[in-house]
Amino acid sequence: MIDKQPNNPLHGITLEQVVTRLEKRYGWEYLARNININCFKSNPSVKSSLKFLRRTPWARVKVEAFFIAAFADKALASHQAKAVGPWAKGLANLEAKGL
Repeated sequence: MIDKQPNNPLHGITLEQVVTRLEKRYGWEYLARNININCFKSNPSVKSSLKFLRRTPWARVKVEAFFIAAFADKALASHQAKAVGPWAKGLANLEAKGL
């Protein structure tokens, strides 16, 4: 199968995975402070958040943008680790040594 969305960082990630990963990494209190949405403030749960985010496009955009910003460093690092060329091995060794 051909990847139809190679530049979409959320391709293959469900909204449930987004909310679950954010909650595990930051917790409900941090999410409520940084994303002003009542589903994170009042009796938060993954189920209630999903229900709200599926019905409210502006809130979903905010949560997805926060997710991309939070996990972009991992995606960028894994993309850079796949570098090819005559210097790729040497650069990988330098990065491993912390230089």
